[in-house]
Amino acid sequence: MNTEALIGKLLRQRGMKLAVAESCTGGLVSHRITDVPGSSAYYEGAIIAYSYAAKEKHLAVKRNTLCSWGAVSEQTALEMAQGVRRAFECEIGLAVTGIAGPDGGTEDKPVGLVYIALAAPDGTWVERHVWSGNRWENKASSAEAALDLLHRYLEGELDPGCCKCGTESMS
Repeated sequence: MNTEALIGKLLRQRGMKLAVAESCTGGLVSHRITDVPGSSAYYEGAIIAYSYAAKEKHLAVKRNTLCSWGAVSEQTALEMAQGVRRAFECEIGLAVTGIAGPDGGTEDKPVGLVYIALAAPDGTWVERHVWSGNRWENKASSAEAALDLLHRYLEGELDPGCCKCGTESMS
């Protein structure tokens, strides 16, 4: 059983609903979730918010957060996850924001930098990853990492209430 199917099984068992906020993955996480037959039982929807304005308007990311930390930051990822959770009134919000490439990177924020956040009733978690692939590989790695974070949450493998998982991938 693939990760998406396992996630679906666990969400159904727990009676939980999921919503996703995506930026650099452009809907890839949602695509993978909805590839599972019956996903409408637990998947509420997604907001693909690429611009600052879209993140503010649709996910309630604070302008101050975006101006102070940027769209690709732990702070923005957390606000995206919390915002999509509120927008869809569901138990779990999952968010991805990053720089897929090939352009857009800086010394402080290189191409491949991605933050993935999860907001749930019992806490929030965020992970930082830096991928070294091309645009498609970075998007695919980010989607896989987001699904992995969600799976680990549903399996009870994350510290309750933790704000940072401490995971950093350099792949």
